[in-house]
Amino acid sequence: MPTKAAKRTRLLNAPINHFYMMIISTAILVVLGLIMVFSASSIHAIDTQGSAISIVLRQLLFVAVSIPLAGYLSKLPAARWELVGRLGLILSIGLLGLLFIPGLGKTVNGNTNWIDLKVVDVQPSEFAKLLMILWASYLLARKEKVGRHDTNVVKLIAPGFLIIMMMIMYGHDLGTTSVIAAILAGLLFVSGIQLRLFGWITAAGALALAGLIATSGYRAQRFLVFLNPFAPEDYKYAGWQPAHSLLGLASGGLFGVGLGGSRQKWGNLAEAHTDFIFSVIGEELGLVGTLSVLILMATLIYSIFRIALRAQEPMVRYACAGIGCWLTVQAFLNIGSATSILPVVGVTLPLVSYGGSALVATLCAVGFVAGAALRDPAVRKEIVKKRSK
Repeated sequence: MPTKAAKRTRLLNAPINHFYMMIISTAILVVLGLIMVFSASSIHAIDTQGSAISIVLRQLLFVAVSIPLAGYLSKLPAARWELVGRLGLILSIGLLGLLFIPGLGKTVNGNTNWIDLKVVDVQPSEFAKLLMILWASYLLARKEKVGRHDTNVVKLIAPGFLIIMMMIMYGHDLGTTSVIAAILAGLLFVSGIQLRLFGWITAAGALALAGLIATSGYRAQRFLVFLNPFAPEDYKYAGWQPAHSLLGLASGGLFGVGLGGSRQKWGNLAEAHTDFIFSVIGEELGLVGTLSVLILMATLIYSIFRIALRAQEPMVRYACAGIGCWLTVQAFLNIGSATSILPVVGVTLPLVSYGGSALVATLCAVGFVAGAALRDPAVRKEIVKKRSK
């Protein structure tokens, strides 16, 4: 008889279970996100819009739109995705170019990365993340199919990413630029680039990031205070948000102060329902809540990479890996900012933070990976078997 360890290994290795793990972890994170957005945004919503539920209702609307859309995208054949990938760079440039049209581009917190559609604001850089992953994956897959192993993958995809990063940085959004750069690094790594070259590229990227920080006063201040946000000279200025984020996490203890009981959301954390929602989770749900988020996020990312490994189409394999890199880096940057492991960079926690564009783009990416899993013969076989019972 197989041992318990063997059963657990078989359970984790079953392709159908990777699909279920991804869907279940995504669903729980979305539901948890709705609950925490309501809790974290209620005071801000009353203050700015007169209703405690106005912000969470918008997030609920985005969920209602995103889930059917993700379901539809999961059924698209690989050939359709290849067409989107072929146009990915052009579409990204077009979307980001709308920010420079007077009357359309909107500046929020110093970043010009929103399109004002009057009814709703759209952040095109969120969709550019997915489009650029599809574009790069299409090129890498085409190189693999024609057997051109001597092609320089850096020259193949890096120029396109640099164009997108410069357009985003023109709007002063270093956080999203960092995520795009990390996606590029992840795709270069999975493409089989030489480690020495990868190291040089990573070093060059780090130097460029250091230059962007050093040449901007407020970025440099953010970078310097994260090590000690409670320093008297910084606490009431650049250290205010990271300091109160840490206070919230520390006051939560093991089980938290209770849902809705956060004190930091009463004006101390200006972005409590977006960039610092992890802090509110830690304060209200405690260590149990934050560990649950980490486990769910790790489960989601693990399942995406396992699905990538089994993908038969090269483009799908690269794209799934790119999506896994995207979610990993963005979650790390958000949680790192909330815990003062990293400077505040202003990115959301995937599937949990408030943000319609981010939620729609992320669930579209999950829909893509779900489609990759459903095209796996082993997964289809298991689904047919269960339906026939």
